Amino acid sequence: MKKHIYIYSPSGAVRDKAAFRRGVKRLQALGHEVEIDEAALASHQRFAGDDGTRLAAIGRAAASGSDVAMISRGGYGLTRILPGLPYKQVAKAIERGTHFVGLSDFTAFQLAVLARTGASTWAGPSLCEAFGASDQADAADGQGGAGQGGPDEIMLACFEDLLLGQGEGTGWRQPRTAPADIVAAGNWHGRRLGEAANFKVDHAPLWGGNLSVLCSLMGSPYFPAVQGGILFLEDVAEHPYRIERMLTQLLHAGVLAQQKAIVLGQFTEYKTVPHDRGFRLQSVVNWLRSQLKVPVLTGLPFGHVPTKVLLPVGTHCDLLVQGRDVLLVWGHPHNDD
Repeated sequence: MKKHIYIYSPSGAVRDKAAFRRGVKRLQALGHEVEIDEAALASHQRFAGDDGTRLAAIGRAAASGSDVAMISRGGYGLTRILPGLPYKQVAKAIERGTHFVGLSDFTAFQLAVLARTGASTWAGPSLCEAFGASDQADAADGQGGAGQGGPDEIMLACFEDLLLGQGEGTGWRQPRTAPADIVAAGNWHGRRLGEAANFKVDHAPLWGGNLSVLCSLMGSPYFPAVQGGILFLEDVAEHPYRIERMLTQLLHAGVLAQQKAIVLGQFTEYKTVPHDRGFRLQSVVNWLRSQLKVPVLTGLPFGHVPTKVLLPVGTHCDLLVQGRDVLLVWGHPHNDD
């Protein structure tokens, strides 16, 4: 199952060189051919090279003929170069079979490509944060890290499914809702949240990604005009009130009401303070549900966390919900059989 994986840096400069090396070695140990872009470790201010350097790297990734073009890391940098992206070249590469994979700041690339070309990309791991995760052996060798256990097994399995063309979907169980939260959220389609709520969404475009990046594109030609879609969202290091403020922006703009379902992934690495007085992430979910007629699901295993699935951004999917159990199905990305 040897695959050609191209590593490039379209956003922030790689700060953790040890994680970069670990990630490359692990991909090679899995039997893959890893090609590293000539500017993958470039640095200019906080970016992986100046704007022209990073645009050229994207062009080389599209021309690489690789099975997977994976970003080294996120950070910030893609939104400022969206006007210069080689959209036709990227779309042709996707048509030929290259899977563009990444998350976080990469959301800007994914949504812009979707808006401008309609082509699908994959929300998934980046090299450093996923394949470069530390484990006990790395720590013992003095290469840094506090023993994080290496790459997550579920992430690895989902990545392997992508490489084999066997990925058909993903499933998860929503967190149980406390009785007080059910009351606070009110009714949803005449059925209390937390009770069995069975429904299905057929053949709806899956789109979304990092909430902060997605909101930054609103009003621009790089924001996809998706209606009747399944919108998934995640973020990191954003307090619940900031998450609510961004969701409010999407709500007031009419984006949320135009979807068939809102799916919330992982929101991590924030701290509440005494001043919050009980205001927390569940408070945001409750409030959002009270404002919408479309379902708001939680617990999607995706975001800035080790355990994450891969999601086809721009692909039409089916969504099935039975009580707390959720199944998101997109079928075979390629007809390999």
